[in-house]
Amino acid sequence: MRILNLSFIFLTICGCWRPNSWSSLHKRVAYYVYTSIIVFIMSTGTLLLIIDLILIVDNADDFCDSFLFIMDMLNSCFKVLILLINRKNIIMLIEILMKKPCKPSTSAEINIFYKFDKSIEINSWRYASLPAATILSLLLSSLFINLKKRTLMFRTWLPFDYSSTFLFYLTYIYQMIAMFAAAAVSVGCDTLICGLLVHICCQIEILTYRLRSFVSYSNVLRDSVRHHCDIFRLAFTVNERFRLAIAIQFTLTTLMICFCFYQISIATTKGKHIDMITYVATILVQNFLYCWYGNELKIKSHQMIDNIFETEWLTLDENKKKCLMIIMRRTVTPIQITCARIMPVNLETFMGLVKMSYSTYNLLTQKLQD
Repeated sequence: MRILNLSFIFLTICGCWRPNSWSSLHKRVAYYVYTSIIVFIMSTGTLLLIIDLILIVDNADDFCDSFLFIMDMLNSCFKVLILLINRKNIIMLIEILMKKPCKPSTSAEINIFYKFDKSIEINSWRYASLPAATILSLLLSSLFINLKKRTLMFRTWLPFDYSSTFLFYLTYIYQMIAMFAAAAVSVGCDTLICGLLVHICCQIEILTYRLRSFVSYSNVLRDSVRHHCDIFRLAFTVNERFRLAIAIQFTLTTLMICFCFYQISIATTKGKHIDMITYVATILVQNFLYCWYGNELKIKSHQMIDNIFETEWLTLDENKKKCLMIIMRRTVTPIQITCARIMPVNLETFMGLVKMSYSTYNLLTQKLQD
């Protein structure tokens, strides 16, 4: 039984996740070299963009274009770093989900498990289609426009003259790899974190089923207390290890949205409008996924009290009632994923981020007009 296959495929492609089957020395070394190349391309690409923004950019339009790419690349670079640092923690989380008491044991529990896993897989494909459409749009416009004019996909500072055919195509491919890698990292990291939140919701559903079906069995109640502790442990670990990734995501994308709004307002071609609208839609869906699943987890965990009261608890002896009380006391405070321990990740936060982006856009527009 495997979970979040699509997320790990994207992470493997972008060099952030060595497959467990690659356990031999030469395969590990080969993948570490591959990871180093991807990290080098992404980090140097970001650095060259920043140098161009500081030293060369001299007008508002070029500044906005460069700023968007820099924010996107910085976001992806931070995600790569966080994923590489937390490899052991991710493995630990998957192992907890695959071992008792979290592992589904009956056909009904397996059906619950696959229902949640299938839902996140379908939503992951839907989400991945947005960055794919954005990149395809940028790539096609670049192939039909930039290649004819012998210009790069996006402006950057380079320490050499790329006027020769070989150096131009080498630099063009370098930028293309950096863009594809950044998109794959974002999709892989976002769907991994959201997928873990979905599977925590799945564990709450399985625990509820066990309490309703086997509440009279003392061993089931004892295991249910352990199961509930593991659910809180999973949620705490996800929140602790990925809170920085979520905080960076929300901060950078808020800035990106307001700059996209500005680009849309000054765009003079339909192609530019389509590119920016697709870009904004991708960013909004990114943030919405985090907030939706964070909100669902909070609701699910808070419903545990009602679910316990729906069981046949009146017929239980005192010891079994105490086991239920342990679960209920912990459920009084619902599981809440937070952004850097400051801001809750829920739908209200999503609306607040959109409002903040639009307010920042209005402020930016006024300053530029003055």
